[in-house]
Amino acid sequence: MNVTDTSTAFAPASAAMPGAVQTAAAQSAAHNEGWAPPPITQDEIKTVCVCDTQPVTAEGIRTLLSDHPVLRFDQGTDSLARAKDILRDSAPSVLMLDKAFGIQIVLEWLAEIRSAGPVDLTSSTAIIIWGASITEAEALRFLQAGARGILRKTAGISVVLACLRTVAAGRSWMEESVFGEGGRGDRYPRSDLTAREQQVLELVEQGFKNKEIALDLGIRPGTVKIHLKHIFEKTGVRGRYGLALNGLKERGMALSPA
Repeated sequence: MNVTDTSTAFAPASAAMPGAVQTAAAQSAAHNEGWAPPPITQDEIKTVCVCDTQPVTAEGIRTLLSDHPVLRFDQGTDSLARAKDILRDSAPSVLMLDKAFGIQIVLEWLAEIRSAGPVDLTSSTAIIIWGASITEAEALRFLQAGARGILRKTAGISVVLACLRTVAAGRSWMEESVFGEGGRGDRYPRSDLTAREQQVLELVEQGFKNKEIALDLGIRPGTVKIHLKHIFEKTGVRGRYGLALNGLKERGMALSPA
C-alpha cells in the first residue's frame, strides 16, 4: 500500500538529556523526605508516538505523559506514510494507531511495515490499535496482523497508562471488555480435548477458516464443524473469536479489568 504524505506532522517533544532522568516531583519528594529514589536511566525510558486522524488526540497524550517518570511522548502525525517513516527512523517504543483510518487500510499498513523492508518494524515498536469502538472480531484481526495492544478511546487514564506500560515491556494487552460474553469463561480445559480437537483449536487460534483447517488436516469442512462443536461444549467458550482470543490470553496477553 502506497500512501502519499500530504498531511501534518506534529513537533516532537524535547529530547531527553543523556544519562539518568528524574522528574521534578520525584526530586521534590526526595528533598522533603531526605532520601533519593534511584534515578531512571535512559534505557528505562519508553517513547510513545501517536498516529491519529484527529491532531488534538496527540496533544492529549502529550499532556498525559508530561509528568510520567518512564513514558515519554515523542511525536504525533495524522499520516500513515509519516508514521512508517517514524518507525523506520526513530524506532519509538510504542505507536498508538487510530482505527478510524479504516480497518482494511490499517491491516494493509501493518502488513506493509512488517514486510516492506529488510526488518520487521514491529519488532522494535509495539503497535497499539485504538478506536472509539472495537469489536471482538476486529481485535483478533489486528492482533493476528501484528498489533501488540487493543484499546478503546473511552478508556480511563489508568487503563491507557497500563496499556502503554505493558506493551512497552514487550507483552500483549487488551481491554477485557472487548471480549464477547462467549470469550470470558474461566473454564478452558484443553486436556479434555482429543488430539484432533487440539489440532483444530490451534489452527483456529491462528486465524484459519474452516475450509483452510480442512485442507491443512486433510479432512472435510463438515468434520471441522463437528470438532468445533465439541470444542465449544468442552471449553465453555462460544464462537471462534472467543477461542482465538482465549488462546492469546493463555500465551500471556494482559487484560484490563472489564
